[in-house]
Amino acid sequence: MNKFVIFGNSGAGKSTLAKTLANKYQLAHLDLDTIAWQAASPPQRLAISVSAQAINDFLNAHNGWVIEGCYADLLELVTPKAEEIIFLNLSVDDCIENAKNRPWEPHKYENKAAQDANLAMLIEWISQYTKRNDTFSKRAHQQLFEAFAGKKTLLVSNHHYK
Repeated sequence: MNKFVIFGNSGAGKSTLAKTLANKYQLAHLDLDTIAWQAASPPQRLAISVSAQAINDFLNAHNGWVIEGCYADLLELVTPKAEEIIFLNLSVDDCIENAKNRPWEPHKYENKAAQDANLAMLIEWISQYTKRNDTFSKRAHQQLFEAFAGKKTLLVSNHHYK
């Protein structure tokens, strides 16, 4: 059974690739955004232990899966169980363009207008990817990629699966 982990900057195309792989191989799909945040305003991260339990529940419920997100701290919990990791290392400009053109994500926003209202903040977030030193940074993703001993793929474009 296939077990994929996909990561990269916001707007890199993680969800699109994950959905493609999930459909192609009939895999369960977990977007880490759905288990990483409290429903609060402003949003706040859940404790790692709470997200880790949700990940374990997902892994125990599925033999084949694709997990995607930008949270290196959560991805470190699943990469040892992955058969393949995919680092979507697109340019910041490409990620911003993807964010501007993304379809409505109903699992994250109540409507397209709410999603679009968040776009300016998202673009600012995306633009900081190479400057940050946190769990969401290019540096953290590069370290995750380099540390993985199994099959790994580095993509600098997402045009091949659209």
